[in-house]
Amino acid sequence: MKIATFNVNGIRSRLPNLIEWLQRETPDVVCLQELKAPDAAFPALEIGTAGYQAIWHGQKAWNGVAILARGTRPVETRRGLPDGDDDSHSRYIEANVNGILIGSLYLPNGNPQPGPKFDYKLAWFERFIRYAAALRHNGQPVVLAGDYNVVPTDFDIYNPRSWLKDALLQPETRECYQRLLSQGWTDAVRARFPDQRVYTFWDYFRQHWQRNSGLRIDHLLLDPQLSSKQVDAGVDTWVRGQPGASDHAPTWARLEK
Repeated sequence: MKIATFNVNGIRSRLPNLIEWLQRETPDVVCLQELKAPDAAFPALEIGTAGYQAIWHGQKAWNGVAILARGTRPVETRRGLPDGDDDSHSRYIEANVNGILIGSLYLPNGNPQPGPKFDYKLAWFERFIRYAAALRHNGQPVVLAGDYNVVPTDFDIYNPRSWLKDALLQPETRECYQRLLSQGWTDAVRARFPDQRVYTFWDYFRQHWQRNSGLRIDHLLLDPQLSSKQVDAGVDTWVRGQPGASDHAPTWARLEK
């Protein structure tokens, strides 16, 4: 079973890239982020034609998350995190797919920092950590996949010096991610490549893609039930090199059934 996460950076403008990737790589479950479209504009028909059923939580122009499943319907279990009655951002959706609980998340970027956007990032992260702890003990296998907007260590970025003030590398951000992992989650890509530099994001500036000046900010976290079944993980980097591509590449983990 191949579970993937992909920050599509605008599902309407990147739809050809998304469909080509789905048809070429045939992941079983896909978590999407940054739909940048309201619910009514989600391309359910085109995605259905590609063989996938979907649930989604959109937002006009910003954010937005979805879960796609090949040949089956994701059964929605939650949209939005608990304790977020005043939070209008579409950043979390969750579904049961073939007995596995799948959470698709788009954690706030937090820039510029310091400031209210960074404060919101940390507050959202704390809510997510609390909710993830509850999921760890519900008895069901869980995957939490998405754009975490966290560079976990300096090994996960081509050169940290020019990013030292960025919210993605701040000590508070990294400390939150490590506290999350300490609950017992496995970072699937880092588990597969403990000693290799692996990137999932290359911004559009200064030929960062052409120079492989990347960051690893898209993560799949597996609970212990699933980490023991992991057989592979990787990044479909060819997608980033396509015309009109997202600045992220799909990231995935493969589990034995």
